[in-house]
Amino acid sequence: MRGLNGHTSLLTDRYELTMAQTYLRAGLGDKTARFEYFFRSLPFDGGYLVFAGLQDLLEAIVNFRFGERELRFLKEEGFSSEFLDYLREFRFQGDIYSVKEGEIVFPIEPLVIVEGNLVETQIVETLVLNTINFQSLIATKAKRAQWVAGPRLIADFGLRRAHGLGGIQASRASIIGGCSATSNLMAGLLYGVRTVGTMAHSFVLAFPDELTAFREYARANPDDCVLLIDTYDTLNSGLPNAITVAKEMERSGHRLKGVRIDSGDLAYLSRKVRERLDAEGLDYVKVVVSNQLDEFVIRSLLEQRAPIDFFGVGTRLITGQPDSALDGVYKLTVLDDEPKMKISDTLTKATLPGKKKILRCRDENGYFLMDVICLEDEPLPKEMYHPFEPTKHCKIKGSAEPLLFKVMEKGRILEDTPDLYEIAGYCNQRFSHLPEEHKRFEYPHTYKVGISPRLRKVRDQLMEINLAQKED
Repeated sequence: MRGLNGHTSLLTDRYELTMAQTYLRAGLGDKTARFEYFFRSLPFDGGYLVFAGLQDLLEAIVNFRFGERELRFLKEEGFSSEFLDYLREFRFQGDIYSVKEGEIVFPIEPLVIVEGNLVETQIVETLVLNTINFQSLIATKAKRAQWVAGPRLIADFGLRRAHGLGGIQASRASIIGGCSATSNLMAGLLYGVRTVGTMAHSFVLAFPDELTAFREYARANPDDCVLLIDTYDTLNSGLPNAITVAKEMERSGHRLKGVRIDSGDLAYLSRKVRERLDAEGLDYVKVVVSNQLDEFVIRSLLEQRAPIDFFGVGTRLITGQPDSALDGVYKLTVLDDEPKMKISDTLTKATLPGKKKILRCRDENGYFLMDVICLEDEPLPKEMYHPFEPTKHCKIKGSAEPLLFKVMEKGRILEDTPDLYEIAGYCNQRFSHLPEEHKRFEYPHTYKVGISPRLRKVRDQLMEINLAQKED
């Protein structure tokens, strides 16, 4: 995980290690296991999720090892010397299958599959959940903002309001979702993304007057100058001073890049600023806005025909407001080739057993129609069932494509780390094939995800066996 120095082995919950220690003592350590990551409900009352965090996860698993510092700590925590000896030599040697990063996905689908011995697959549970849940949440929020903004650019300005070091991964995820750049220099270093920045109000206040502040900033940044114009009075002070500096820059062979508004009525102010800039022959100067933006505020501004070129989105993006977390889970589905499932009084909380795959059906125009979850060895079925409502089923239409691919084999990442903007491009391309009714903010149409008749039969049989055991 690039955002962390050193090993990632203790980025976990204690119970992962207490279970692993017990597995070894009970002689279960060499059993083969398959765990699957999926989530149960979509965030933001939306119609889709952007899958993100895969490359960070794979790198974290490669670096998942226990050094002497970690082992000393675990000894103090009461773990046995035999278990610590095991951890000293621990390296993840399993296989991982996953959907592609940037894919558009839906509830109950197995998005990450971890196979190996029971101990190694159990130990990485928290790492999987921590990485995929958070980055997928933020990438989805960014995609919603990017979609409503259309061709206008969006940048992540949220680091100062982020949840500690989580801001690094949040900046990464925001790029996957559609942001063009970030203010986060650490994310720029670690992930190779474009960084942007203007100035703070404190910069203007540090000089005797606003015009002097603008001139000094333009002198120091002649090729990347964006002036913050709302420190005192946006229209009567900031804008006139910015125009003065823009004219001076023209005479010296440079151009003012933009002006930023960070407070007030952004729709009204942006219109007035655009009108005045155009009247002064400064039609090339961009209008940048920030201040508590999200997809709903951006939509409102554009509905008011605000002439905004660039949105700086901060707190509400980087913290995933109003949803603080994605409800992803990591469940055991196979142990020594025997299907396993969590039994519940309600089907919505029960899990799907066995080795599975996802097939996505598309119509003649390439648009996504439905996803079917099948057993790993079965062909595309002719019909699928609703996962929670047994009487609902439908015929499967269109051509099918697999969504799961092997990304790690015996602890080794199979492909080079893709450029982050390549992942964002893939996300954008896949998003273009999602029908519009699933993208809307209010009451989006529910995307069909079903289970094959064979998978349904395996699940129901296991539930019947469990019920019979309870009655005995």
